[in-house]
Amino acid sequence: MNATGSTGKDASTVRDVAKRAGVSASTVSRVLGGTYPVAAATRTRVLRAMRELDYVVNAHARALGGSTNKTVAFVVDDVTGPFYAHVARGVEEQASAEGRLCMLCTTHGDPQRVLAVVEMMREQRADAVIVVGGAWDDKEYQERMTHFAHALDRAGSRLVLVGRPPLGEGVPATVVEYDNENGAFAMTTHLLSLGHRRIAFLGRVPGLSTSSQRVEGFLRAHETLGREADPALIVDGVFTRSFGYRAASELLASGAEFDAVFAATDMVAAGVLQALREGGVRVPGDVSVVGYDDIPVAIDLHPALTTVSIPHEELGRTAVRLALHRRELPDAQHQMLGTHIVVRGSTVRPGR
Repeated sequence: MNATGSTGKDASTVRDVAKRAGVSASTVSRVLGGTYPVAAATRTRVLRAMRELDYVVNAHARALGGSTNKTVAFVVDDVTGPFYAHVARGVEEQASAEGRLCMLCTTHGDPQRVLAVVEMMREQRADAVIVVGGAWDDKEYQERMTHFAHALDRAGSRLVLVGRPPLGEGVPATVVEYDNENGAFAMTTHLLSLGHRRIAFLGRVPGLSTSSQRVEGFLRAHETLGREADPALIVDGVFTRSFGYRAASELLASGAEFDAVFAATDMVAAGVLQALREGGVRVPGDVSVVGYDDIPVAIDLHPALTTVSIPHEELGRTAVRLALHRRELPDAQHQMLGTHIVVRGSTVRPGR
C-alpha cells in the first residue's frame, strides 16, 4: 500500500494527480489523508487535478490507515437556544469551508451526557469534538473531560472547548473563550456611571463557569468604583425567560429597592421586562434593564435591550479553524475573543 492506504493501481493514479497538480506524490497523500497541513492554494490545485482525472479514493483502505472521518461534532445543551444556534452557524460555515460535515449532538444540560457524547465521537473518529457552553465546577467531571482530551488526541482527533476555561496545563485541547468577566464589568460600570446604585443581578447559577465569571465582573465593577453590591439583590436561578419573569415578580412583591436589573442573559432580561411592565414599572424611566449575549431578540424587545455583545459566529469559526489546523498553529490553541456593550433604549440615568 502507498501513503494513502490505496492499492498499487491507485499509486500510479496518485502520481498522475501529483503531475497534473505540479506537486509531489506525498503532498497528494497529505491532501487525501487530511492529517497534515497543506497550503490552501496547493490543496485547491490537488483537488482540481483529482476532479479532472476522475480520481476516486479507496475510502475503506484509508479508514484502515487510521484517518478520521471528515466530521466535526458540535455538542450543545439545547439546539433551540439562540446562543448555541448562532455559534452553530459559525461552526457549520467553517466546517463546510474545510470540507467537513457537521454533526449536531444535544445534551440537555446533563454533564454525564456530555461525557457520553464525547466518548461516542472518539469512537466515530471525528476530526474535532466541539463542546460549547459553561463548565461545571465538578472535580470528577473535569477529570473525565481531561481523560477524553488525551484519548481524542491519541485517536488523531481534538477536543475543543468553546466558552469555557481550559482543563489545565498540558491537556491537549483547543480553547476558544470570550471575555465573559470583562463584559459584565463593562456593563456594570455603565450602569453605575449612569448613577444607578442598587443593581439587582438575576440569574446566578452556582458552579457554572459562565455565571461565575459574570458575577465576578459585576462585583469587581462595584469594588472598582467604590460602591457596594447588595448580596440580597443577587438572585440564583437559571438562564431562562420564565426565571427572569418569576425573579423580577418576586422582587417587586417583596418590596425590595432597586433601580436597575442586570439579567444574566438576554432571555432572562425578556422575562424581567415582562414582569416589570405588568407590575406598572417603567423601563427605563423607573428601572434600567440590561442583558448579556446580544441575541437577535434583544433588539426586538420593548424597549430595545442594552446588552453585552458576544462574537457568536466567530467563536464557532475559530473553534473549527484552530482544531483542524492545530499542527500549523500550535501556539494559537487558546484564544480569548473580545466582548463589548451595546447601548439601546432600556437604560437611562435615574430620574429621567
